[in-house]
Amino acid sequence: MERTFVMIKPDAVQRGLIGQIISRFEAKGLTLRSLKFLSVPRRVAEELYNIHKGKPFYEKLVSYITSGPVVAMIWEGPNVISVVRLMVGNTKSNEALPGTIRGDYGLTIDNNIIHASDSPGTFTHESSQFFDQIVEWTPISRPWT
Repeated sequence: MERTFVMIKPDAVQRGLIGQIISRFEAKGLTLRSLKFLSVPRRVAEELYNIHKGKPFYEKLVSYITSGPVVAMIWEGPNVISVVRLMVGNTKSNEALPGTIRGDYGLTIDNNIIHASDSPGTFTHESSQFFDQIVEWTPISRPWT
């Protein structure tokens, strides 16, 4: 089984979308392995967005993700990275298809609701910034999903 890191961003938290977003992943049949509600410290935000350091929008990203609480999660399932990325939709919310999380709830690229890892290496890097434990359990629905 593959794992991915997902973060519900400050704009979605402020708008009360946490439950609706989590329920989409649960309804899909994915398994929640870890969940944390927190404010992202600046040093973690800088590490998280290190790949964008030096770009004109870097400081805006860091300021945005530290502007309010987020929900950090680890999800598991078959091909979960590509499945979640499809569910999340285009980074530019105004170009995201209806039915995706960004397509249904997002309006701009600046406040785009959610983040999802794009590869196993990114998952490892991102999840290590937020979690030191992943809960191992087997849902009784596993044979059905």
